[in-house]
Amino acid sequence: MSFRRAARLACGFAGGSALLVCAAVAADKHGYLRERFRLRETPTAVHAAQPSAWPTANGWDYNWDKRDPSSMVNGKRKESAGDSGSQDTENNKPKATRHIFLIRHSQYNLNGKVDKERVLTPLGREQAELTGQRLAALGLKYDLLIHSSMTRATETANILSKYLPAVELVSCDLLQEGAPIEPVPPVGHWKPEAMQYHEDGARIEAAFRRYIHRADAKQKEDSYEIIVCHANVIRYFVCRALQFPPEGWLRMGLNNGSITWLTIRPSGRVALRAMGDSGFMPPDKLSRT
Repeated sequence: MSFRRAARLACGFAGGSALLVCAAVAADKHGYLRERFRLRETPTAVHAAQPSAWPTANGWDYNWDKRDPSSMVNGKRKESAGDSGSQDTENNKPKATRHIFLIRHSQYNLNGKVDKERVLTPLGREQAELTGQRLAALGLKYDLLIHSSMTRATETANILSKYLPAVELVSCDLLQEGAPIEPVPPVGHWKPEAMQYHEDGARIEAAFRRYIHRADAKQKEDSYEIIVCHANVIRYFVCRALQFPPEGWLRMGLNNGSITWLTIRPSGRVALRAMGDSGFMPPDKLSRT
């Protein structure tokens, strides 16, 4: 099944909370929470989910996305089939590079009490126009434009789509803003409850695993995908993709409408080609809200 079809099936325009519940149940069933998170005691009765084991200075984990070809061949089959195991490994090797453009939504109305009231400001709409022009000017053949289902991200994506009319739009609830993991060092102006980290963290990690990985072996050509979402989500994705401690996500800042460009090679290597690029906007159009 192609990535485009899979994304459409998983995060179709209907969205809905059922998807979030299924993602959390599936993650727990397959040991994702047990593998990546440990419960750290807090002064309250609620425990906050935190990552336990991440790659160290000893080296790069080439199987970070669990898609390394050698890990996708059945061990018993290799033992019984002799050389056919190496052939299966070769057949499972990705050959294409994935380019992922993470776009932060434009400036929005901070006074909105509910999501539908948090629409783009006039400046935010101008920012989205400039970002759309920039993406079009790169002259790349984009495959898909995925966006968070929150209003500010949806409106940003719709404006970008004006400049990329041939690119399919897909909405996804997993990409909504949230608290991915307790930041280190902590900050005094933003202190979500431990339960919010526990719930949002599982969802945002599920989004990372869905969208940030090397190409499928069946993909023949390099792909260019755009994801319009939120600052917390993007910063967490970058830390995870580069195998940096994810607790450091809040040490970075992103302007509205900025472009972050990740490249994932067939080998599993990841490169950050741009982080929060907004140099294409005039100074008076910049904001970080």
